[in-house]
Amino acid sequence: MQKPTLSFWQIWNMCFGFFGIQFGFALQNSNVSRIFQTLGADYSSMTILWVAAPLTGLFVQPIIGYMSDKTWGRLGRRRPYFLYGAILASLSLFIMPHSPTLWIAAGMLWIMDASINVSMEPARAFVGDMLPRKQRGMGYAMQSFFIGVASVVASALPWMMSNWFDISNTAEAGVIPDSVRFSFYAGGALFLLAVLWTVYSTKEYSPEELEAFEKAENEFSEQEDHQPSRSAGQFFRGGIIWGLVGLAATVLVALNIEQLDKNLMLLTCGLLVFGIFQLIAGLLEKKGNNSNGFSLVMVDLFNMPATMKKLAAVQFFSWFPFFAWWSSATPAITSFHYGTSDVTSAAFNEGADWVGILMAAYNVSAVFAAVAIPLLVRLFNLKTAHMINLFLGGTGFISFVLIKDPTYLIAPMIGVGFAWASILSLPYALLSNGVPAKKMGLFMGIFNFFIVLPQILAASILGFLVNKFFAGETIYALVIGGASMLIAGVLTLRVTEPEQEIQPQKKTEALTSH
Repeated sequence: MQKPTLSFWQIWNMCFGFFGIQFGFALQNSNVSRIFQTLGADYSSMTILWVAAPLTGLFVQPIIGYMSDKTWGRLGRRRPYFLYGAILASLSLFIMPHSPTLWIAAGMLWIMDASINVSMEPARAFVGDMLPRKQRGMGYAMQSFFIGVASVVASALPWMMSNWFDISNTAEAGVIPDSVRFSFYAGGALFLLAVLWTVYSTKEYSPEELEAFEKAENEFSEQEDHQPSRSAGQFFRGGIIWGLVGLAATVLVALNIEQLDKNLMLLTCGLLVFGIFQLIAGLLEKKGNNSNGFSLVMVDLFNMPATMKKLAAVQFFSWFPFFAWWSSATPAITSFHYGTSDVTSAAFNEGADWVGILMAAYNVSAVFAAVAIPLLVRLFNLKTAHMINLFLGGTGFISFVLIKDPTYLIAPMIGVGFAWASILSLPYALLSNGVPAKKMGLFMGIFNFFIVLPQILAASILGFLVNKFFAGETIYALVIGGASMLIAGVLTLRVTEPEQEIQPQKKTEALTSH
C-alpha cells in the first residue's frame, strides 16, 4: 500500500497553516527588540531577554513531537496541536503590545513563542506524514513559500500601518507605538484563520493507514529493530562530566572571574542542566523505566541517524546568524546607520521601521528562492544547493559593516533570503527521508535542538563578544553571524544524502522530485 501522490492544491491546503504560523513568528522577530527597547532594555540585556524564544522551543518541540506521534482523536494526529497552539498564540499576539513593563513583555514572549512552537513542530512532521518521498521536497518548498510571503507582509506591517494608513509610529517613552499594536492585532487574527483553513481542508491518515504505508516502504525496519540503546553507565559518565564542567563554569561566572559577562551564566547553567538530565536518564535506565517520553528523547538524541548528525552541525552554525539578526538588527542598524540609540527620536523609529522593511526584503527574496532552489537542486544536488545558499547568506551578513547608506542594505538581503529559504526546506527534505516514519515527530523535535542551541549560545556570548572585542558596536554581531553561516556552508559538504545511503539506484529520481 503506497502513500498516494497529492495534487498541488492539496499540498497548498495542508501547508497554508504555515502562513499564519510564520506571520506570528515574523511579527515577533521583527518587533520584539523594538518593544524591549521601548520598555527600557539595553543591548546587554536584550540578548538574554530574547533567549525566551529558543528555550521554549528546546523543551516544547520534542515534547509536542513525541505527543503528536502518539495522538489520535477526532481532529487527527497533528491537527489538534495546530489548532490549540494557534488559539494561544493569537491571544498572546493581542496581549503582547500592551505590556506595561519590560518583564511582562519578556514573559509574554515566553508564552507567545511556546504557543507558536506547539503549532510549528507538528506542521513540519505533517509533511512527512502526508506526502510520499518524491513529494516531500515540494511540500517543504511550499512551506518555505508561505513562510516567505507571510514574513514579507508581517515584517513590513508596522511600516505599512504608518505610511499607508497614517497610524502613528512614535509614542511617549515606555509606550508601544500604535503602528506596532495594530500590526499585532492583525497578526493574531491571520494566525488563527490560516491554521483553521488547514485543519478544515486537510484530512489526516489514520494510524492504521500510516502503519500500512510504513510497512510498504519497509526501508527502516532493520534500522529500528537494531537501533543501539544507551546504558545507564554511559548516561552516568556523561552526566558527571557535563555536570561538573557546567558547575565549575557557573561558579567562575558567578564569582565574576576575569569580569565575565553575566549572560554567560545561561550557557554554563545549560551545561549543568544537560548533565543533570543525563543522570536522570541513567537512573531511569537502571530501574528499567525507560519507555517514558523523557528516556526515549534522551536515547534517540545520542543515537541519531548518521545523516541527521551531520545535518545537526550544519543547522547549528546556520541558526546562530539568524538569532544575531533578530536580536541585534534594530540596535545595530539604528546605531550604526542612523546614528542614534534614543528610542523616542524620529531617527530611531525611522531606522526601526527600515529594519522591518529589511526583514520583509529578505523574505521577498526567500519567496523567489523557494522557486529557484528546486532548479539549483536539479543542477547540482541537495547539499551543494544548500551550501551555495549558505555562502550567499553569510556574505550578506558580513557586508552590513561595509555598507554605510542604509538604503543599500536591501542588496545583501537577497543573499540572506536565499539562505533563509534553504534552511527552512532542504535540511528537512534530507531529514524526513532519513528517519523512521513512526518517529517523525520525535526526530523533528530533537532536530530542533540544533536550531535552539545556537540561539542560546548566541544569547550567551554575543553581548560579551561585542563589548569585549568590538567596543560595543552592535553591528559586529551581524558580522559574527555571517562568519558562522560560512562555516555552515563548508560543513554541508560532510552530509550524505539519505538516498545515497539507502537506495543508490533511486538517487536520480529523488533529485528530480525536488
